[in-house]
Amino acid sequence: MSVTPIVIQSLSWLYCSATIFAQRQAIYNAIVGNLFLFFICSVLAGAVLMMGYQRWKLSVYKIRLAEQAEELMRQADREAEALKTQLLLDAKEQALEIKTKGESEIAELRRVQANREKNLDRRSEQLDLQESDLRKQQRGTETVQQRLDDRQSELNQEHEQLAEMKSQQQKLLESIAGLSREEASQQLMQSLEEELKHERGKLILRTKKQTTEAAKEQSREIILTALHRYASAFTAESTTSTIDVPNDEMKGRIIGREGRNIRAFEKATGIDLIIDDTPGVVIVSGFDPVRREIARRSMIALIADGRIHPSKIEEVVTESQVEISELILQKGREAANEVNISGLHDRVIEMLGRLHFRTSYSQNVLRHSIEVAFLSGMIAEMLGLNGDLARRCGLLHDIGKAADHELEGGHPKIGADLLQRHSESPEVVHAAFGHHDEVVTEHPYTMIVATADACSAGRPGARRESLERYIKRMEELETIAKRFQGVREAYAISAGREMRVIVDSNHTSDEQAAIICQDIAKTFEAELLYPGEIKVIVLRETVFTETAK
Repeated sequence: MSVTPIVIQSLSWLYCSATIFAQRQAIYNAIVGNLFLFFICSVLAGAVLMMGYQRWKLSVYKIRLAEQAEELMRQADREAEALKTQLLLDAKEQALEIKTKGESEIAELRRVQANREKNLDRRSEQLDLQESDLRKQQRGTETVQQRLDDRQSELNQEHEQLAEMKSQQQKLLESIAGLSREEASQQLMQSLEEELKHERGKLILRTKKQTTEAAKEQSREIILTALHRYASAFTAESTTSTIDVPNDEMKGRIIGREGRNIRAFEKATGIDLIIDDTPGVVIVSGFDPVRREIARRSMIALIADGRIHPSKIEEVVTESQVEISELILQKGREAANEVNISGLHDRVIEMLGRLHFRTSYSQNVLRHSIEVAFLSGMIAEMLGLNGDLARRCGLLHDIGKAADHELEGGHPKIGADLLQRHSESPEVVHAAFGHHDEVVTEHPYTMIVATADACSAGRPGARRESLERYIKRMEELETIAKRFQGVREAYAISAGREMRVIVDSNHTSDEQAAIICQDIAKTFEAELLYPGEIKVIVLRETVFTETAK
């Protein structure tokens, strides 16, 4: 084998290798260039895509912002509309409130104007009555003056007749009896003295009768004038003892488990609580009006609170007692200020305030006392007496009624003892003790207070009681009195404050009559409920009758 073919073959192989390497290098360069170009294109495409995505995202964000802005605008519109509606409602409510307040003020002004017109009409009527009374008095004065003139002319005529009779008798005596002038004068004087005594007696009786009639007329005028001057509203309020409850479940809560709540309530207040089948009400019952009011307020507070148990009951009752004590002092001071009375002891003011919760025949006793005070003051001033002292007597005359459920005896004696212990004047003490004519009147103020008391209690509308209840109470009194052996008749008088019993004198002695009187009084105390006292009078009388033929 020769070297040349090998060399040629080697060179061919090298050439082929170089060619292949060059081709591979070109392919590699092409691939690298394509890859670089692809990378560049990819980067550019990614950048474009990123920019597009960002623009899309921005547009979406803008759209969302626009939607949120639109939603906020809509919400703002809704809130503005709601605020506008609320403002309109508030404005309407304020306008309605202002209108209501204006209408109430206008109504109040109209009421005040109506009251003023009524007062003017009343004063006009009073002036007309006074003018009529003055005319009557003027006519009466003219009539009296005419009677005095007639009487003077009659006396002049009688004087002339007496002078003539004296002359005739003197001549007759001188001519017939042959008496001396001195003796005839003495006999004539005796005759004239007897005649003048007779005339003086008739004149005294006539004057006494006229004076009595004038005094009665003047007293009527004073009382009517005082009543016209004090035009008070009819007082007919009373303390209720009925309490409304919402349902029967509340009644069960008031009673409590095995009755522990109702027992705790009655123990704390000293008042009986009556719960029966009557729907929607419970009743508080007791003799003391102040305790009854404390119990009523406490029960109302417990029902409103809803928590009813023994400790809560004691707490509420204590609070009600404090409130009532403050209210009592307030009412006492208001009454004293209204009547313009000062210097009252605190205990007297407290007892005076307790009268606010006391009624007599549905008439509030405190308002009755204030009315009696004003009437007493006006009557005393018209009589030329001390009006302030009379008002003080009138205001305190029934103060014993504030404690007549706690102490023995009638309210006049209880009130007099209370006022005397707290250094009131003798006139005030005696007015409280004697305003029902049970003692001898020692001061004119006692009679004035008794008159004012009768006017206040007796005027139309001051006191009211159903006819059925009144008749039933009278029948109860008479029925109890007729139970006793020996009683023939029994009559309840003075609106049930006095009992007249007539016993058979043939079968009853004086000692037995006294025993019957005591037994009737004790039976009244045991079986009946009544304010004040009931006086029992037993009459035993023997009558003998004969006929002369």
